[in-house]
Order: sequence, then C-alpha cells, then structure tokens
Amino acid sequence: MNQPSAQSWEFTDDRGHAAAALEAPTRVVAYIQAGASLWDLGIRPVGIFGSYHDGERPDRAKSGTLPLADVAYLGAGAGLGPDDVLAAGPDLVVALTYGGGQVYGIEPDTAKHLEEHVPVVVIDVGQGRSLAAVRERFAELGRSLGAAEPAAALARLTRAERELTDTADGTNGVRVLALSPGGADGVHLARPGRWPDLSALTGLGVRTVEPPEGPGANWHTGTWGDAAELAPDVVLLDSRANAAAREQYAGDAQWRAVAERAVVLPWNPELPASAAAHATFFTTVAEVLRGRG
Repeated sequence: MNQPSAQSWEFTDDRGHAAAALEAPTRVVAYIQAGASLWDLGIRPVGIFGSYHDGERPDRAKSGTLPLADVAYLGAGAGLGPDDVLAAGPDLVVALTYGGGQVYGIEPDTAKHLEEHVPVVVIDVGQGRSLAAVRERFAELGRSLGAAEPAAALARLTRAERELTDTADGTNGVRVLALSPGGADGVHLARPGRWPDLSALTGLGVRTVEPPEGPGANWHTGTWGDAAELAPDVVLLDSRANAAAREQYAGDAQWRAVAERAVVLPWNPELPASAAAHATFFTTVAEVLRGRG
C-alpha cells in the first residue's frame, strides 16, 4: 500500500522494492531533483545530494524553489559516502534511476550500504516514463508521507497545458531545439523522444526539432554547425552547471548564427516533478512561442 496508517508506512518504488517503516518518515534525504520535487509538495528535505556531474555546491539550476540556505548539501557522486548521508539522520532516502534499477549518481556500494540502514525509494525518470507519469509517482510518494499537490498548482498546470496547446496550434511553424553546450568544439543536441519534458512539449503540439540519427541515445553530439543547420526558432539551452559556460563558445560563428535567429531560453533537463514546476515550464514556452509566432 502507498498510504500512511497509524501503525506502519510502506511504499513500493520503481524497482519493485518495498520500503517500510513503523510510521511515515519525516526526515528525508534526496537527490537534488527529487528534493526539489518534494519541496513543491510541501515536504522539506533535511539534506540533498548531487550526481557525478555536480560539485561541492548544489546546482542552482536543478534545485527549483528549494531553500538551499536551509537544506544541507551532503556532497555529490564519488565524493558522497554513506556516512555523509547517514550523518543527516534520515529516516528515508529518495533517489532516482534512469532505468534498469541502477541508482543514479551514487556509487553502487554506497547505495547498498544505505539500504542496510534506512529505507530507500527510487523513482524512475528515464526515457520510458512520461512527464505526467513521473509527476504522479512523486505525488504518490508525497501522499504516502502525508503531503499532496496544492490544488492551486494543479489548476495552474491544467491552464498551462491548455494555453500551450492553443499557442502551438497557432504557431506550428516555430521550431524548438533543446541542446547542451559542450564547449567551443561541440554541442549535444537533445533527442525529444528521450526526454519526458520534451516529449510532453511534442504531445502538446510544439514542433520539437529532431537532430540527426546517430549512436547517442539521448543526445546527438556534433558541431555548432549541426545546430545552425537545423535552423531553430527557439533554443532550450541547458542551464545546469555541468553544461559549458557561454564564454567558452560565444565566439563561434555558427553559435552566433543560432543565437541571432532564435530566442534562447534556459532549460533544466532535470525539472522538478511537480505540477508547479511543470506549469511554469509550459507557460514559459508558450510565452516564447507567442513571441515567435
């Protein structure tokens, strides 16, 4: 069962593992994206951690509306040990997977050690899940912990989806390309069908641009010339700290051609899985499409 009771708490995660406790947990440590998702549901984590892409400080682009000054950052990737997590005194750890049950961003031995001491819930945010499905899984976890999506956020999401659909219908020639800068010599072009948020845009009628076929599952890694050749009208630009800084490629003529043609919008590929975050994303894209239509 996924609902709390006076006697016990249990939640079956996306690996099929049942996490259980005598009562609903109240001290949650979570991967930063998961922590931002829970915060939008009204649950304040006692600690968050990053991935191998992250460093000694939390990535502000990933953290949503989390009050970072009030939530301990425990470390990231290989620098995160089980003792770092357990020192925060959690009674639940919430992590992510991109499929296959492998816990994302944590050393396998660390994940195994944690599960020997505290319940661990792993939510699948990979390419096989829709944005709505990921959001609902976090909502289910929130309900099990005694929290729920605010009604106002759900209403905002419904309006934002309708607004984006209506806007996309009127601007169906506007081409949207998502990318992550790799530096002066290269760029990673997102395959829309591999990202839940981009797939959601496509499903709402947005004309997302498909990069060339190739070996990359989630990205096509190529040159800025490849990006320019796709002639996007809107660019969703990876704003995470691990993406190359603008000054590394600002002088590239092909990038300048892209930037002169397109509206460039910051994009967080690790969007919090909440109605509030998704409504903001859809509304922002709709506003940009209207400006290009």
